[in-house]
Amino acid sequence: MSATATLAGGCFWCTEAVYQNLAGVESVESGYIGGSKPNPTYEEVCSGSTGHAEAIRITYDPAVIGYGDLLDIFFATHDPTTLNRQGNDIGTQYRSAIFPHDAEQEAEARAAMERAQADWPNPIVTTIEPLATWYPAEDYHQQYWDRVGDRNPYCMAVIPPKLQKLRKGFADRLRT
Repeated sequence: MSATATLAGGCFWCTEAVYQNLAGVESVESGYIGGSKPNPTYEEVCSGSTGHAEAIRITYDPAVIGYGDLLDIFFATHDPTTLNRQGNDIGTQYRSAIFPHDAEQEAEARAAMERAQADWPNPIVTTIEPLATWYPAEDYHQQYWDRVGDRNPYCMAVIPPKLQKLRKGFADRLRT
């Protein structure tokens, strides 16, 4: 039986590239969540006026990888200590946020934040937000890294270091 996790860790191209490499992850979809405008476009979200975060929705097999593992990877592969920012991406659309699907996920999110704090010199500012309507991003954002990321200088600067952290810290969780 599959489960779902919804995470926002800055640019969704970057978080998608990390999670699609994990054993037990069945699919990763980029999209928008946590804002006020129905059916926002990428341009509207990027303007910062909708309140949405760029996020990913992960469908996974909890018998292969647990929600806590997904969260540990989340905290290790983006900077959860910068408010509304990941590197040069600035704005609420790039916030670090977890959108639990139930009370158990919310409790696990709080526990993961406590575990992760030891790895960061500054306080973690990741928010735990209520699950809201999910809006899939436009087709050209899906599987972006695999399709065209190596031709995008931004992706080439940001994604390989995230993948290196993933391989170094979570090699046992990667697809074989």
